[in-house]
This record gives sequence, C-alpha cells and structure tokens, in this order.
Amino acid sequence: QVQLVESGGGLVQAGGSLRLSCAASGLTFSSYAMGWFRQAPGSEREFVAGISRYATSTYYADSVKGRFTISRDNAKNTVLLQANSLKPEDTAVYYCAADLRYALGAITSRDYEYDYWGQGTQVTVSS
Repeated sequence: QVQLVESGGGLVQAGGSLRLSCAASGLTFSSYAMGWFRQAPGSEREFVAGISRYATSTYYADSVKGRFTISRDNAKNTVLLQANSLKPEDTAVYYCAADLRYALGAITSRDYEYDYWGQGTQVTVSS
C-alpha cells in the first residue's frame, strides 16, 4: 500500500533548473527520513540528497552541494528536490526513497537502508 511517486523531470538546458516532487502515501510520512538518489545508464545508483524526519537535518552529495536543495512538507506528505545550475552530468533517473527512523535527525546515504522506493523520473540536461 506504500507508494512513492516522483514527478517534475524533463529536458532542460545546461544551467537551467528543475523541481522534482515525490508524493508519498500509505505510510506515516513523518516517521521516515527521505532521500533522493539517481542512476545514469551504465552507472551505479548514487545518493544525491537526504532530509531527516522533521527537516532538522539535510545532507548532500559533494557533486550537487550548493546547487540542489531538498525539502519536505509533512502535512502534504511530499519531499522536493530543487535542482539548479544543472549540468549534463546530472542526467539520470532520479528516485525518491523513504527510510523508517526513530532518531529525529538521522539521515543515511546507503541505498540498502531505505525501505521504500519510487519508480523514478527522468532528468535530461542538454549542452
């Protein structure tokens, strides 16, 4: 019954921006830390950004720090990824994931620790 649905991907020119959204249902959203991952063809899935249960903590991969911002709205069961100054190397399928946590400030970058995953949304950055 748990469902995570990503949206907001698309084609954008280098230097442009996209806002990715993840809508969650079937879970107590505030009990989960949330993360964004991405996977390019032929590459491993990599951590992009994470946010703790009440957004007291955030963490970013070095490759996106300063360009991407993760946020959440627990009342709407959504997590967002604002992606600015996009580069061709950001091209990938972006996945939303949920990680059940007791600790209020916990975030993990380890994909195997996440409990639920969305189907992904394609981001393509042209040069």
